[in-house]
Amino acid sequence: MKTIALIRHAKSCWKDSTLPDLDRPLNRRGRVSAPEMGRRLQMQPVSLKRFYTSPAVRSVETAGWLMPCLGLGAMSLEVVPELYTFNYEDILSWMRGLDADVDKFAVICHNPAMTDLVNFLTLMKIQKIPTCGVVLLNIDLNHWGDLGAGMAELAYFDFPKSVTGKTISLGVA
Repeated sequence: MKTIALIRHAKSCWKDSTLPDLDRPLNRRGRVSAPEMGRRLQMQPVSLKRFYTSPAVRSVETAGWLMPCLGLGAMSLEVVPELYTFNYEDILSWMRGLDADVDKFAVICHNPAMTDLVNFLTLMKIQKIPTCGVVLLNIDLNHWGDLGAGMAELAYFDFPKSVTGKTISLGVA
């Protein structure tokens, strides 16, 4: 059984319209939401071993706020250029290339790719994963190359503005 946390980066800052998209940092709300989501994720029965993130500043910063809450240091983080995408098929292709022993990890990147990937893997119809939304998926699979539609089971879905900090409503269409 493999467990992955698919995480949309926290809320980013749009103040400087001259910044390239890759260079946009988190705003104040994002810097508050990310450690809160890290604390909530820490309460889940999963022990993530590694984080993979898009090279976008907002994604790397989100990882930097989440990882200490989970007892992970900088050595557990890998910046993956292929994760700077808005197309779920790019992320899926990257995941299919993972080594078979990679089994408990998080991926931080962007929408609509995150929402589309969750919907593809679970065959659900979540309308939108909010910023800093966290989805935990369980996948019974030996080789990542076999990953396909409907193979994941949704174990947890949470986001900063959820009232209880627990998944009650999945926002399923």
